Amino acid sequence: MCPQHNAPASEVPASKGPMQPLREPRLDAGNKHHDHYARRLPSWRNALRNRLIPIVRWETPWLAYMQDTLRSPALDAYFAYTANLGTHTFFMIFLPIQFWCGYTSVGRATVFMLAAGVYLTGFLKDLVCLPRPLSPPLARISMSGSAALEYGFPSSHSANAVSVAFYAIYTIRQSPEAYHPYVYIGSQALFYFYALSIIFGRLYCGMHGFLDVLVGSTIGAMITAFYLAYIDWLESWIFSGTYTDIFVATLVACIMIRINPEPADDCPCFDDSVSFLGVVIGINLGAWHYAQTGLALDTPIPSTVPFDLGEIGLLKTTIRIVLGVVMIFMWRATAKPALLKMLPPFFRLLEQARLNLPRAFFLNASKYTSVPTLHGDDNLIPSASELPHKIMNLAHPRKRSVSVGPQSAADAYETLAYRNRRRRESVSSLDGAIAEDDSWTPSSRPHAKPQTPALEKAEPDLLGAGLLPTPMQSRIHSYEHMMGTGPVYPSEKNATTPPDSDTGEGGDTLQFTQTLTDEENETEKREIFMKLMKPRVRYDVEVVTKLIVYTGIAWLAVEGNPLLFELVGLGMPGQA
Repeated sequence: MCPQHNAPASEVPASKGPMQPLREPRLDAGNKHHDHYARRLPSWRNALRNRLIPIVRWETPWLAYMQDTLRSPALDAYFAYTANLGTHTFFMIFLPIQFWCGYTSVGRATVFMLAAGVYLTGFLKDLVCLPRPLSPPLARISMSGSAALEYGFPSSHSANAVSVAFYAIYTIRQSPEAYHPYVYIGSQALFYFYALSIIFGRLYCGMHGFLDVLVGSTIGAMITAFYLAYIDWLESWIFSGTYTDIFVATLVACIMIRINPEPADDCPCFDDSVSFLGVVIGINLGAWHYAQTGLALDTPIPSTVPFDLGEIGLLKTTIRIVLGVVMIFMWRATAKPALLKMLPPFFRLLEQARLNLPRAFFLNASKYTSVPTLHGDDNLIPSASELPHKIMNLAHPRKRSVSVGPQSAADAYETLAYRNRRRRESVSSLDGAIAEDDSWTPSSRPHAKPQTPALEKAEPDLLGAGLLPTPMQSRIHSYEHMMGTGPVYPSEKNATTPPDSDTGEGGDTLQFTQTLTDEENETEKREIFMKLMKPRVRYDVEVVTKLIVYTGIAWLAVEGNPLLFELVGLGMPGQA
């Protein structure tokens, strides 16, 4: 996915050639940073965000306490690696193989549940625009460069893991006689452990808060329940054989793309939603047509690819998989650049006729002449040339993935807002006044430790009476003090804690004891934003390009490649 873009697309200069020079993002001079979301969001969405942001701030010190207490190199590596088991990429790699090996019902169920999870969590992320818990005090542990650029609420990992785990457990329980008793119990336990590991890992890695994973897990469970309740109706609708039904199913997916809310920052969640809805369109079109070819089986569901490992053999099965993967990458490698070249003139015509559907943070076709080669713009299936680099990166998860400090525009705005809150609290501490628009009061500052021998002797009694903070409370207070402090680190930096000057009671405390002028606010804002990862231009044609490319990938998985297998002699004997 593309890096975070903290300025609207309308502020990017028009192209003078194939490569677009990107100037530094323009900040809104004279506007205080805590008004950013009030200016960008409708009032009801901003009000909802203001109701939820105190929860994110409250839970951050507790997450930092948990992370700091449990953290070890072994757990860092474990949760960094296993987080990949809850990503869209992991499932996209194995989904086509499920179809080619005859597990069509499982493949379709997984696609629909993942697509629903990605879309619903992405919809809510863009709707509410809640940041991830602040860093510092948390350290972010992630092997995904784009994950930190997304909003935090709710957790897509949790939704994906819970929906898939619950569906697998339900499937296992439908036929207990097919398993050895130990296998029956152990397989269910394994899926429970998988879901819990992914969920807890998001907390441990500092990528999500308790609210994020709770809502994400609830969404995942509801998706599974909905799918199991309505699966028969859904499948009968898709495989009715009429053009009208498949057209309506495709139209519904396109409408879902259009109604996705505009975020206040350039969050890549929308790109993932487009990709997965393209997959849904592709598997529906492909399955609908493949079921009518006479080559597919009708059991357990129509469009099932004929497959039996005993008849086909391990060698031919391996060749099928390799050939199928190669065809997918060939399609992606040819379709994507062709569409990026052909679509801009068409989009300019639509724009002239005022029929275009512009989206924030995407550059309109009239403002560029051509789309340059895009790198790192896909969070689901990378290009073949990027695979060796991504595989090499897996060898050093801890070295690459630990970062401290804001990583996205949402992080930066939350850091600035929290700093401003602390300053207002400091200024108003004499009379206890707090601004009316504030809705959160942090815990009181830790008391000074008794210094006299008499008080030291009485400390256990005072502690028991609740007059002195416990060690845990003191640590929570220290994490609260770290929130909104510290410099910005690049995501590649191997940092496990912020510098000592940012965690103690030193010079950083002074910045919270005075208010800043508008010019000083702007300077502070600029210093943070200029240290974030520089954004690239995003183009309006990328949305349709991604939709078509992933529709084609899904079509290849459910119809194109199975037909190819039959054509080249890799099908089931007697089926051709």
